[in-house]
Amino acid sequence: QVQVVESGGGLVQVGGSLSLSCAASGSDFSINAVGWYRQAPGKQRELVAHITSGGTIDYGDSAKGRFTISRDNAKTTVYLTMNSLKPEDTGVYYCNVDATLDIMGPVSVWGQGTQVTVSS
Repeated sequence: QVQVVESGGGLVQVGGSLSLSCAASGSDFSINAVGWYRQAPGKQRELVAHITSGGTIDYGDSAKGRFTISRDNAKTTVYLTMNSLKPEDTGVYYCNVDATLDIMGPVSVWGQGTQVTVSS
């Protein structure tokens, strides 16, 4: 199986920066894509940023120009660097890993989420 753990959330002031990490672990799997999503209170979960195994990157409209998605050389840890944070960036940030298990085939695994609060 694949385990996904997010870290790096917290409280930050408007205009500040924060970096999140998403670490995927397990055995006998390959990662196809990793996405960061957020869910604000009372709202649906929305895409923030997404990166494929081939390096194709997409951003949600709210993240363009302010957030950057990147990964380590092993491609098992994905980072989300958030700059110029706004109160509307507040929410729980989730990491989703699309992977293929050698035996079981494709899986989609969500992390437990990490809270980001932007205070004015």
